[in-house]
Amino acid sequence: MTGHGLVGPVPAGLLAAVAAAGYLAAVLGRPWPPTRTASWLAGTAAAAAGAPLTAHPDLRVHVLGHLLLGMLAPLLLVRAAPVTLALRTLPLSHARALARALRRAPVRVLTHPVVAGLLDVGGLWVLLRSGVHATGGPAVHTLVAVHMLLAGTLFAASLVGPDPAPHRARLGVRAAVLVAAVAAHDVLAKTVLADPPPGLPAEQARAGAELLYYGGLPVELALMVLLGVEWYARDRRAALRPARAASSSSPCRSSGSPVRPPSGPAPGAARPAAPPSPRSGRGSRRRRRPGIRVSGPRRRGSASCRTASGVLHVDQGDVVVVRVTGQRRDEAVAGRAGERPGPA
Repeated sequence: MTGHGLVGPVPAGLLAAVAAAGYLAAVLGRPWPPTRTASWLAGTAAAAAGAPLTAHPDLRVHVLGHLLLGMLAPLLLVRAAPVTLALRTLPLSHARALARALRRAPVRVLTHPVVAGLLDVGGLWVLLRSGVHATGGPAVHTLVAVHMLLAGTLFAASLVGPDPAPHRARLGVRAAVLVAAVAAHDVLAKTVLADPPPGLPAEQARAGAELLYYGGLPVELALMVLLGVEWYARDRRAALRPARAASSSSPCRSSGSPVRPPSGPAPGAARPAAPPSPRSGRGSRRRRRPGIRVSGPRRRGSASCRTASGVLHVDQGDVVVVRVTGQRRDEAVAGRAGERPGPA
């Protein structure tokens, strides 16, 4: 087995260890989802294990390295959201520079799903049909490994990346590119089986083609599931948007601000008697002014507004009217949301 240059076991392991240590140092002391940290560590381990295999002349071993370095590792690294972590960790000037770089035209072109898919799957076609993996030297093997990792990362980020992307393509475009890439990947496996590259034994070509065809299926299914979850979340937000707009419209305001009691008595109600002065007698007690309290916990999505009869509290379809009558607090359910209560 040949393992020269940066694709040897030792250099690949050292680079993976440095990447893992840098990520852990950025996460240390910062609230960060542990699943993303685990995804990054698993991705660096997969890359370190797959990089030396890509330099092997045996097609079966080379395909296994492609599955680890070019498919599994990029997906795990992308789902760890390293760009988001960098934007939160870097100093303000460096974070702004990174944000400006993400908006530049070359990044926009490279992160488009069509371009990323051509670089990823198209590069694999050229590699396997030309037989470079078996005839190239250490420098070629290093370039092949770097291309696999970078192209796979661009492709995964363009499809299901959680990091901020100013020029992200539409979901329909990403879904179509994913289907086309899976089809091209499977067709390549069949062509290797039907017409092996020059100098490749038929038995080795058959085993390598089968591994290429079936080995990439878990990663392809994971990409489809993640894209489907994002599509479902988008449709659900779109369905809930009219209800949220209706709940935040007049006459009620959002529940983010506290409800203030009315400044005076309701129209038509008798003005409460003024409390006696403390100086009027030694045994006199100070009467408490009437106030308003809304019973029960305030839940997200509720709204409140003042009406002529008190405070209108809208919570999940019910309207609760709180009236103030002297020292008493009277609560009554007035029906569904939007139904105005009668005068007190």
